[in-house]
Amino acid sequence: MTIRFDGKVAIVTGGGNGLGREHCLQLAKLGAKVVVNDLGGSVDGSGGSVSAAETVAKEIRDGGGEAIGNGADITKLDQVEAMVAEAKAKWGRVDILINNAGILRDKTFSKMT
Repeated sequence: MTIRFDGKVAIVTGGGNGLGREHCLQLAKLGAKVVVNDLGGSVDGSGGSVSAAETVAKEIRDGGGEAIGNGADITKLDQVEAMVAEAKAKWGRVDILINNAGILRDKTFSKMT
């Protein structure tokens, strides 16, 4: 049995790199329309640019899928609401949320486990 997500709309936070990027690419490969959300900051939360999200969204579109890049800060309710509104305006719904984003404030290994 093959799992498909045709007609489904997914939001993936932290989708610009690493596992989030892979989630986005696989969802698109399986037919989902994808909102690639990434603040674009470093792992400690500093900085910010939508370019990582836009790069993954373009990769999906170049492969024949549907995707938009989004740079919302998911710690800000108004930005999250705007991201969901953007997805609904474009595709009429949101079916899947993968909350992958994270900020690593204390980088010591013992505090991560």
